[in-house]
Amino acid sequence: MSPRNWIAVASAEHVRIGRGQGFMQVCHGKCAPLRRIAPGDHVAYYSPTDAFRGKDRLQAFTAIGVVGPGAPYQADMGGGFQPFRRDVLWHTGVETPIRPLLPLLAFTRDNKNWGYQFRFGLFEIEGRDMTLIADAMGADVGNGAGADRQL
Repeated sequence: MSPRNWIAVASAEHVRIGRGQGFMQVCHGKCAPLRRIAPGDHVAYYSPTDAFRGKDRLQAFTAIGVVGPGAPYQADMGGGFQPFRRDVLWHTGVETPIRPLLPLLAFTRDNKNWGYQFRFGLFEIEGRDMTLIADAMGADVGNGAGADRQL
């Protein structure tokens, strides 16, 4: 079965933590969305803001990688917060604004309400769209080459 392609949504601040530690987390740590993802799938993070609950608008792709082996697992972040995560091998790339890509991506093209689907926190996209995002970020996601722990 071919790898699937996903967009995950989180603030850039949270994405940077995940990149640095080699994991992804979505929907405030819920497990169910992470069960839809399989090892070998590609994931790109879209960050509407730089800071969690921030008012700033970043609207950029901030990380891209390949989901690692294993199932979702729970982490203890203290204070009773135990979010579910998946391991990800992050590729090297640059944070990339979404606006120049809007007319090119199938999931945003000709859609004035393009931001609506990001509210779901995780959604599947076409392989062509993942390739466009990877190219814009300067990342090679073709075979896992060029991956590292940081974007």
